[in-house]
Amino acid sequence: MQMEKPLWEYKIEEIVAGYAKTDRCCTCVICGTQYEVGGIYQLEDGRIYDAERAVKRHVEQVHGPRADWLLDQEPGLLGITEKQLLVLRYLHEGYQDAEVAQLCGVSLSTVHKYYAKLQEKACQAKLYLALVNALGEETKQRIGIGWSMLWEEVPTGAIRTDARCSITAAEREMAIKAYFDENGALNQIPAKEKKKIIVLYEIMKNFNPNQAYSEKEVNGVLAGIHPDYAALRRALIEYRFMERTPDGSVYRATTNTEI
Repeated sequence: MQMEKPLWEYKIEEIVAGYAKTDRCCTCVICGTQYEVGGIYQLEDGRIYDAERAVKRHVEQVHGPRADWLLDQEPGLLGITEKQLLVLRYLHEGYQDAEVAQLCGVSLSTVHKYYAKLQEKACQAKLYLALVNALGEETKQRIGIGWSMLWEEVPTGAIRTDARCSITAAEREMAIKAYFDENGALNQIPAKEKKKIIVLYEIMKNFNPNQAYSEKEVNGVLAGIHPDYAALRRALIEYRFMERTPDGSVYRATTNTEI
């Protein structure tokens, strides 16, 4: 069984561990695969596991070391630049400072500046989390409303993270031409966050914001756009272009999708 939930909605310790545990189930935070507490599971190695050991095994075998799949996230999602993420990747892979400089095409002193900036980012993140936790709920809600007004042409329910959602008309036009054919079919699902958001926004034009849809109806619409309709459905939920009832029986658009 799988559960669709954005990565950042989990606790930090759950993200680090790769799974979340409740009284009912253990959930892989990366892909949403769930193991019901009390169940017994035989995995690919032929051994029998309880729920927590099964999800740990799943994370190790399917997704690999924790740092590896976190390094595969979009830089904007992590709050760092592409170059900073690249530096972290090289360090994780065991390269020395001079080698990192050569691989990045910069001087050794520039690499050391990257290190200082990354340290600064970590300190800022820690203090920001402390600040957010100290704020009252009303203030948090007002901040959320305020942020939603900073970007135009992105659904108000969608996840917004830094420049990924600061989308220009030219960027939208280029992405639509690159990813959709003349019949509105999607040739591939973009890997980059900003392009993915543009594509999802375009896909939402196929849904009536005032209409409720069953999962079968959603799949039917998406299957006409791209064969991997399940991936598109998950993305629409993850980026909050659509919402659904807890039992997954009803889907609705979160906002008016007209540009």
